Amino acid sequence: MTATEAADIVFIGDIHRQWHHVVTGLARLPRPPAVAVLLGDMECHAPLDVVAAPLLDAGVAVHWIWGNHDYDGGPEMWANLTDPARNPKTRDGALNARVVEIGGLRIAGLGGTFRRRVWEPPFERRLQGRAELADDVATLGADWTEKQRDAMAHALAAMAIWPEDFDTLAAVRADVLVTHEAPSSHPQGFAMLDELARAMGARLMIHGHHHVCYRARAEDGLQVQGVGAGWAVALDGTALWQGEADRWLGAPPPGWQSA
Repeated sequence: MTATEAADIVFIGDIHRQWHHVVTGLARLPRPPAVAVLLGDMECHAPLDVVAAPLLDAGVAVHWIWGNHDYDGGPEMWANLTDPARNPKTRDGALNARVVEIGGLRIAGLGGTFRRRVWEPPFERRLQGRAELADDVATLGADWTEKQRDAMAHALAAMAIWPEDFDTLAAVRADVLVTHEAPSSHPQGFAMLDELARAMGARLMIHGHHHVCYRARAEDGLQVQGVGAGWAVALDGTALWQGEADRWLGAPPPGWQSA
């Protein structure tokens, strides 16, 4: 893939409603990219079709996964992101537990973060699928009201990385895996995501969540691209525009080196 082709797909880190980074960044490019992949934590106070207008109006196709903050506003915020009826323009761009061919590449997505009540590696899975939630929250203590139990179930269904989604992806092939949660290339990441990428045959992972841009390579050649909040990064790691100041990262964890 040439540098021009690589720039035709951009990966945008946690926007957190700060769409001005996107507006300013697009204005500085000689031409808009063909495709943007949003890495979660958009926090849609209005339907994604509305808030992503800077991209859509520029002719940029939008794909997306969700992050741990996309349910912060409750069911309404969640519906603004995920309800197909509210988002006829972006509904087909959902990547969670799917592989989509984009620009000749098979790109897969896994939204959310690990949650202890569902699954927090390296511990064993507590639950396998969302259908188990009703029975599980019924075991919460007597001090939990029915309303609180329902809210817990809905939030976990939305925000957690679910084993059923993980297993769906592990059974298919992809070139690139995008996640909100970080793999073990980040000090707070999870090796289970490295294992998923390898099982899928992916050679590149791209993630958000930690608000830092970096490129790392494992000993077997697996590469990881972290993307900062509001930043847009191309497949080759080129930053097409900047967002918030990067957080501190530190030295690569064992088994990884800067790439």
